[in-house]
Amino acid sequence: MLKKTMLGLVLLAMILSTAACSSSNPQSNEPIKATWIEPQVAGDTVSIPVSEVENNWNVHFNLKTQGGDMNFMAYIVGGEIFVRANVCPPCRSIGFSLEEAVLICDRCATTFKAETGEGIEGACVDFPKASVPYEVSNGNVAMKGTDLIAAYEDTLEPG
Repeated sequence: MLKKTMLGLVLLAMILSTAACSSSNPQSNEPIKATWIEPQVAGDTVSIPVSEVENNWNVHFNLKTQGGDMNFMAYIVGGEIFVRANVCPPCRSIGFSLEEAVLICDRCATTFKAETGEGIEGACVDFPKASVPYEVSNGNVAMKGTDLIAAYEDTLEPG
């Protein structure tokens, strides 16, 4: 009887560990720091691989423009990819971690709703993170350079 109980417990432990390892969200109790990736630029189209976003859950990328460098983030919340400007003007941060459905500024710890970009709490809440429209095409998140620049500029303004 003891052997059957032990065997049952071992099987249960294996099932639970397999379920935990195959979760579609790699997130633990810690915020997910961003991974920097290189975008592909062709004319006015900027693209990043969907696989990079899916594998890392939170990525940042830089776009060089005539006006200077602009930083952006792409992350997954609720199974959906979001792309936003990656800048916190008052504290001059260009880094956000993702914790469940909350973006956390890596410098000042101001929090923002990941699905809307709205500020929740902290010193920089008046600078919501503007969204960038995109299309998924050929395994890439494809964005227009003009949309990226507009979102970045919108994020620089309070509101």
